[in-house]
Amino acid sequence: MPNSLIEIRGLSVGYGNIQVLRGIDLAIEFGERIGIFGPNGHGKTTLLETISGLITPWEGEILLKGQRIDSWSPRQILEAGVVHVCQGNTLFPRMTVLENLYCGAYSRRVWKDRRRSIKQVFQLFPRLAERRGQKACTLSGGERQMLAIGAGIMAGGEVLMLDEPTLGLSPAVRGELSQAIQEAARGGIAIVLVEQDFDFLSEIVSRFCMVEEGRIVFEGKPEQISGNQVLEMYFGGAAGSPGGCRETD
Repeated sequence: MPNSLIEIRGLSVGYGNIQVLRGIDLAIEFGERIGIFGPNGHGKTTLLETISGLITPWEGEILLKGQRIDSWSPRQILEAGVVHVCQGNTLFPRMTVLENLYCGAYSRRVWKDRRRSIKQVFQLFPRLAERRGQKACTLSGGERQMLAIGAGIMAGGEVLMLDEPTLGLSPAVRGELSQAIQEAARGGIAIVLVEQDFDFLSEIVSRFCMVEEGRIVFEGKPEQISGNQVLEMYFGGAAGSPGGCRETD
């Protein structure tokens, strides 16, 4: 059995002639919760999109449980257990909450367990249970984010990658999401969380990676962060108050 769930070696990625990721090396362990953060536009979203097959790498390898997946289609990667909840509204607005959740379990691998998975999602997000018959377009922003994460959980992956799940949400909703993600992780699923809200990250993850100019410039555990000069520069000396506006990469 391989030591790591996902192993990334020398990953370089770009758009046209513009290089975004530059020789990324990263291992994600089974059941690990890892937080990825850094300045806007420096490659965080690109990294997730490359892992999930939405972008083809220029160079390097991505291995899932020892098997290369960097040439696979997004559907093949999803079927193998890598689930990516993208930033923004990716729901079917005219479909109900329940229908959107079932769409997350469309693959043959997980369809047979859809009723058990629905119960799990409703336990994590009771508000979705209350609104199961409502159309997604009638939900609040926080409820839509809960539904997107719920659909990701329905996909039954070994790793759940979340891109900026708290974008534009109130502190109360962020607290609900934090508790739900932590509870989902207790089931053994690995979490890869791209997030600018450092306090939110700190509640969930056990390891941090800072991406800057397409490279990982810091990697370590939460207790290692306060003394790191690179992080102090990024946060302006105040963890939890990153500079800049919150935009996609």
